[in-house]
Amino acid sequence: MKKIVTIGGGTGHYTLLKGLKNYDVDITAIVNIVDSGGSSGKLRMDFGVLPPGDIRNCLIALTDDSKMKDLADLFAYRFDGEGNGLNHNLGNLIITALSKKYGDIAQATKVAGKILGIKGEVLPVSINNTHLFAESYSGKIYEGEENVSYIPKSEKVKRVWLEPDAFLYSDAAKAIRNADLIIISSGELYGSIIPNFLVKGLSDAIKDSEGKLVYVCNLVTKQGSYEFKASDFVKTIKSYLGKDMDYVICNIKRPTQKIVDKYKAEESFFVEPDLTDENIIKAELLTEQESGDKIVARHDPEKLSRLIMEILK
Repeated sequence: MKKIVTIGGGTGHYTLLKGLKNYDVDITAIVNIVDSGGSSGKLRMDFGVLPPGDIRNCLIALTDDSKMKDLADLFAYRFDGEGNGLNHNLGNLIITALSKKYGDIAQATKVAGKILGIKGEVLPVSINNTHLFAESYSGKIYEGEENVSYIPKSEKVKRVWLEPDAFLYSDAAKAIRNADLIIISSGELYGSIIPNFLVKGLSDAIKDSEGKLVYVCNLVTKQGSYEFKASDFVKTIKSYLGKDMDYVICNIKRPTQKIVDKYKAEESFFVEPDLTDENIIKAELLTEQESGDKIVARHDPEKLSRLIMEILK
């Protein structure tokens, strides 16, 4: 069975895994551990655990919907400040409890994966407690993933780093080195994706692997990547990874005006697929989804996974 390793965090990683789990492949999802906002950030501060949110999403994505949908929905349930002000996903609380019981988030994630009966495995990129920092070109320092992810539009990120140093989790290193295909998911560039490459040992493990390296480019820009085109995303990732990608997947489907206006109000814009090299795979991958009272842009998980399976052949 072919081995696929995905690297990322956030919604882009979740979407990628939702599509890949439908194929006969061995999946290992490697997830960043620097989240400092929302439920994850509060649990991290209150209990001294690594943030569970992105790990929870990957676990849910890899759950068999035909057998475990009710349990996956329970993991996703959010209390929204009910009762005594609790404002957490139940899955975050369960992973936090497992982290306290078993001593680290890696063991907690493995147990949670067994509870959900996931296909494949979810691993933290590191089990070290570390925090994300960024310096802008104006010289300002931003501390914490939440602040780095939502840097003001007027600022541009000069560099990012972790304090203290974090080291690649041993099982993650093994999975990368044995992979037939390594996929860097789309996601917040400086908050979700690059933090993985800041973990000592990850870049070396990718360089040691004989697997093909694929990057799924973002659909939209956000703070920090304001005005970025596809080539800017690729250039930035390469600068931290120290290695070229074998393939880059770019969306070319134009969004409707409704969703353009929605993202423009958030100072986000769609990424222009300006790459032209022969290793660039361009396809209509954008899907517009209703999420509560909002409309959001996502990669189509079925179309994206079919493209990836063609690369894997």
